[in-house]
Amino acid sequence: MNIVQGKDYRFTLISDKLCRLEYSESGKFEDRPTQFAQNRDWGQVSYIVTENTGEHLLEIETDYFKLCYDGGKFSPDSLYIDAKYNYGTYFSRWYFGEKNKKNLKGTVQTLDGIDGKIDLEDGIQSKDGYSYLDDTNSFVLENDEFLPRDHSEIDGYYFAYGRDYRGALKAYYKLAGKTPLLPRYALGNWWSRYYKYTQESYLALMERFEKEQIPVSVAVLDMDWHVVDIPARFGSGWTGYSWNKELFPQPEKLLHQLHVKGKHVTLNVHPAAGIRAFEDCYPTVAKYLGLDMMREEPANFDLSDHDFRQSYFSDVHHPLEKQGVDFWWIDWQQGPDRDPNKVEPLWALNHYHFIDKEKKTSGSGLILSRYAGPGSHRYPVGFSGDTVISWESLVFQPYFTATATNIGYTWWSHDIGGHFKGEYDPDLALRWLQLGVFSPINRLHSYDNPFVGKEPWNYPVQVERAMTKFLRLRARLLPYLDTANYQTSANAQALIEPLYYRYPNARAAYEYPNQYFFGSELMVAPITTPLVTQTGMSAVEVWLPEGQWYDFFTGIRYIGETKIKVWRDQETMPVFVKAGGIIPMTKDYMADPMKLPDTLEIRIFPGADGHYTLVEHVGDKIAQTSFNYDDTTEKLSYKVNDPASIIPSHRKIEIHQIGANQTQLLKTEIVKRLQFAKMDYEKKKEILRFLPNAWERPTKLVSYLGTLADEDISSMLLEMSCLI
Repeated sequence: MNIVQGKDYRFTLISDKLCRLEYSESGKFEDRPTQFAQNRDWGQVSYIVTENTGEHLLEIETDYFKLCYDGGKFSPDSLYIDAKYNYGTYFSRWYFGEKNKKNLKGTVQTLDGIDGKIDLEDGIQSKDGYSYLDDTNSFVLENDEFLPRDHSEIDGYYFAYGRDYRGALKAYYKLAGKTPLLPRYALGNWWSRYYKYTQESYLALMERFEKEQIPVSVAVLDMDWHVVDIPARFGSGWTGYSWNKELFPQPEKLLHQLHVKGKHVTLNVHPAAGIRAFEDCYPTVAKYLGLDMMREEPANFDLSDHDFRQSYFSDVHHPLEKQGVDFWWIDWQQGPDRDPNKVEPLWALNHYHFIDKEKKTSGSGLILSRYAGPGSHRYPVGFSGDTVISWESLVFQPYFTATATNIGYTWWSHDIGGHFKGEYDPDLALRWLQLGVFSPINRLHSYDNPFVGKEPWNYPVQVERAMTKFLRLRARLLPYLDTANYQTSANAQALIEPLYYRYPNARAAYEYPNQYFFGSELMVAPITTPLVTQTGMSAVEVWLPEGQWYDFFTGIRYIGETKIKVWRDQETMPVFVKAGGIIPMTKDYMADPMKLPDTLEIRIFPGADGHYTLVEHVGDKIAQTSFNYDDTTEKLSYKVNDPASIIPSHRKIEIHQIGANQTQLLKTEIVKRLQFAKMDYEKKKEILRFLPNAWERPTKLVSYLGTLADEDISSMLLEMSCLI
């Protein structure tokens, strides 16, 4: 360890860009892992220490920062650090306790009841090149048990990674622990609704999805799976662990039939009220804990109590898992524990539930729960809470999801389509679903209202067709998603990255907060505004970095280093692939996601050489297929590394080169756009007559389109003309 220590201070150089700062009046310091920090020993660091310089009591300097300390309790007057980056008029100096004004933000615990945007907590990324993460109030985590610290101290971590955002995230994961590899089924479509289903109606719903050829890999049962109408003496019916036999008379049969259909099942639980006497499991719990059953003494919720925790899992949850429950939706929002000697309940639930599931499933642990603070990425996936159904909610979610990467929380699961309030709006439901398909987790959700159900057949036929197409696309993208899943866990490269992760010094990368990278190859700009009546399309302004970019859906090629307003009909959205991009997809969207596909479709976007390594996993076994595209010869070669032989021996690989005839693609697209447009028929004919002679004279075409009376229609067609 690289430690500089005095009577009441300790500085640990974890790397030449990461420093731990501790101050303790007692002179005692914490060496054990905490809720956040798991690994502080990264090997030898090169640094210089100078004491009693005349100006400062202590100076510590590495190649990337210089710390100056004057003694005493840490404060803006006693401690500052200069990051050796110059991103503005002044150098990047941080005084202890000072808020970093250019922090790029992280996330928050929940979006419950939020209609629009809210302020986010700080992350570890900043345009200033440094950040500070306070770990003072976290508990010790020793042998998987939470323990209060036995002394008081200031404890925090200073990051000086400049605008190497990927490097900072990698360091964060190395310090706080990696994100686990998700089971493949979690990457598919989830069906969730707060609704009084019956056993018969739920199975009928799943059969309808199959009939419509709509893939669903996770079946979520909200709280009405358990008894909620309970005697008043027991309090609230939100907490429950006993099947409602009136709705689900044969739960084992239900779960078995869902598994036969290839679904994985999660049940919603609100654990706050503990285990009460009306529960089926109460006699077993009471006997284990020595409760007075005659007085109906409850087992109060307390995961810090080892005996309660043992019974909570062994007597309450494990029997339900034996029936067929695959994982748990932990719906905890009751606030922090008031006992300073007990860890906050959400932290305890996330931690103990995840490790319990991880042990039972040999590395395929999964929960659905709320974010509890830095370090929560070790317990995926996140439930962001009950959002309001509105365009204001939708417009905030792309930014919110991308920015969460700045605190390592890369597996957000939103209520796709929104949970409650709002109104019946097919266009909003469709655009939200499209965002969900290009989100970490696509969990369609709503509450018990006949007008907000997210079943595609609830909407007009054009919207239904588009929803179905996108849900199938999510399943087809599983090879691509699982590769990103592996890269997140093994190499600290998140599925979703803000633009500035790849273009840190480009001003535009910070000006488009709703645009993000989705895996290594795709760049997404979700549509978050309503359909424009005159055009029959929706629009969003995007920034295309340098190079050539293809529309993922149409194959139309754009020239980069530009800002452009793009228009899309309801069956597409702005998703771009850079020249040289390689996208692996499966053809059979209704296949079991836990089985590797028999046929792969490899989409190639020409214009540059390309490389892509497909990573697939079954349990803890990994296979890699490396693809290389030579743009000069237009040939794709690949090499398979499959030591455990998990890839189907009869696998076929189909190669599709995208965007070959650009002129024809552009003409087809413009004709389609004119069909959508609400304008005079003679004017449409005039434009169509003008176009064949305009392909070689783009300046004249741009000038001509600028004469159109309707600004939106002119803009819609101008997008195409700029590509000619």
